[in-house]
Amino acid sequence: MSFEFPLPDVGEGLTEADIVAWKVAPGDTVTVNQILVEIETAKSLVELPSPQAGTVGALLVEEGQTIEVGTPIIRFGGDDANTEAAPASADAPASGSAEKSVDASGDADGGATLVGYGAKETSSKRRPRKGASVPAPAAGAAPAASAAPVASAAQAQSASAPAPAAQSQSASAPASPSKPLAKPPVRKLAKDLGVDLSQVTPTGPRGDVTRDDVHAAANRTAAPTSGATAPAAASASDQGALEERIPFKGVTKMMAKAMVDSAFTMPHVTEFLDVDVTETMAMVRRLKSTKFLGEDVKVSPLLIVAKAVAWAVGRNPRINSCLSGDEIVVKKYVNLGIAAATPRGLIVPNIKNAQAMGLGELAQGIQDLTALARSGKTPPADQAGGTITITNVGVFGVDAGTPIINPGEAAILAFGQVRKKPWVVGDEIVPREVTTLSVSADHRVVDGEIISKFLADVGRGLEDPTLMLA
Repeated sequence: MSFEFPLPDVGEGLTEADIVAWKVAPGDTVTVNQILVEIETAKSLVELPSPQAGTVGALLVEEGQTIEVGTPIIRFGGDDANTEAAPASADAPASGSAEKSVDASGDADGGATLVGYGAKETSSKRRPRKGASVPAPAAGAAPAASAAPVASAAQAQSASAPAPAAQSQSASAPASPSKPLAKPPVRKLAKDLGVDLSQVTPTGPRGDVTRDDVHAAANRTAAPTSGATAPAAASASDQGALEERIPFKGVTKMMAKAMVDSAFTMPHVTEFLDVDVTETMAMVRRLKSTKFLGEDVKVSPLLIVAKAVAWAVGRNPRINSCLSGDEIVVKKYVNLGIAAATPRGLIVPNIKNAQAMGLGELAQGIQDLTALARSGKTPPADQAGGTITITNVGVFGVDAGTPIINPGEAAILAFGQVRKKPWVVGDEIVPREVTTLSVSADHRVVDGEIISKFLADVGRGLEDPTLMLA
């Protein structure tokens, strides 16, 4: 007896996923919880385990397909254990004679007719456009559209039109010779390539000029001597080969939606602060050299920034809030989000209860989070429930930015690159290591005073890290 396993909801209310890679093949014997397939949701890569032991009968979807939750993806057992038929194969006709009868039915478009649906005699006819005049056939003219032209008054009347255009006439009235029928993008293309549309032979379904027609005309008219126009025409026709089309789905699509929702829902306000982080950088170097936090623990300036943010939130708890209906929810815990650029797109996993962690725990948390994000296997639970976020734009050599708030939060801090700059210390100008911090906040939830105090406290903690020990 066969059993079909549908794509499950992985727990975040997602509606679809992409099939990335199958880990089994038809005929394989699998055990309970053995990995069957790797899928990509809008948030992460997920490995689906087998719900039962048995033999793989068929893989019902191919790698690269996007399918909805509930769609059968694999069949266990049954008589089709050695096949890889897709679900549509179940609807195939029982014998080859049925297919032959359909093919012989004379479908006007030459395509296959679905089983159970006969070819309609009128399927190839187009209903005349409302108000359009339909010319009556000349007396004695052959009924077939491909019949040879017959000398008549109608032929004389249309003698000025090109012969191919006469063959492409339909029920709708032909366009005026002075203004060929073409869509606006086609007209623009013709203008860019220097093509006269009135000299182009249309091949569109309604006698209209297509992009291919314009390109063909440009290639025919381009002469070797026209050094100015030939390169331009060739360049325009080859643009498609120089373009890369990236599928807009998965993590990229989800993040784009989140950013649009945030930017056009929350009134963003951004403040900036230059900070002398010489003491922070000295502390980072000491922790690295002494390996005080552990042999395998990575120490970076981001670690001290994360500690400073958690510390400043404790002094300004309103910044760690969100708007929920008619209430502002102030959270007494810090789930610290770290924006991570991955090959699959931007994700924001978070470290739970960062406010209760020491430097060692926080460093390990950032390290684990980053490694998991780069592998593309961050679970959805690690991306949910964030309360405030850090984005480290400094690693890209950028001084500052105006970051967009992660939905469900009230603020995000951007950490710029650290550079040596002249800085006034006492009455002297000395070189110091300086960075720029910027905070974007939801002005519905927090006002300028709260934002300013939070940003100042983060800067104060980075200028003198010993303050955070209090």
